Order: sequence, then C-alpha cells, then structure tokens
Amino acid sequence: MRSALAACIVLAPLTVSAQERPATPAMLCADAAALVNRVGAIVMTTGPITYDRIVRDGGFCPLPEAPKPTYELTRDVAKCFVGYVCRDKFNEGSTRD
Repeated sequence: MRSALAACIVLAPLTVSAQERPATPAMLCADAAALVNRVGAIVMTTGPITYDRIVRDGGFCPLPEAPKPTYELTRDVAKCFVGYVCRDKFNEGSTRD
C-alpha cells in the first residue's frame, strides 16, 4: 500500500498537459511557413473556430489524399502560403475549400 502511494506521489508531476495549437493569425507569414517547413506536418488554428493540418509536402498526406496549396491569414499577410493541406483527390468538392 505504501509503495503504491509513493509511486503516485512520484509520478503525479509527470502528467501530460495539452499543448496549444499555433495560430496563423497571430504569426508572421514567414514564421508560419518556416514552422510548417521545419516540422513537416502540424495542426494549426486558422481562425476563431477553424483549424487545419498543414503539411510541408505530399509525403505527409495519407493515400488517397493529395497536397493542395493553402493560403492562410497571418499577422502581416492576408493570404500567406504556409504549405499544403491534404485533400481527397477523388472527392474534391466535399471540403470547406
């Protein structure tokens, strides 16, 4: 019993906390594009209630999806090319784009 309690006390600080998504409207265009380029694939907040998974290239898209250029609002540019979004190439009209 004491060893279980001791383990709980030791492991309590190791709990995982949620990380905030980077928000393109709060970033400079170059910084948003550089972040996507550096990490390869990342979920970013793109507006007050929207988000998207943005990728560096098609290698980060699952089949049968293909990369489509995405332009997002950033702090300094209204339509900044930040990378690509993966979209189903066989069902193109079903997204918000």
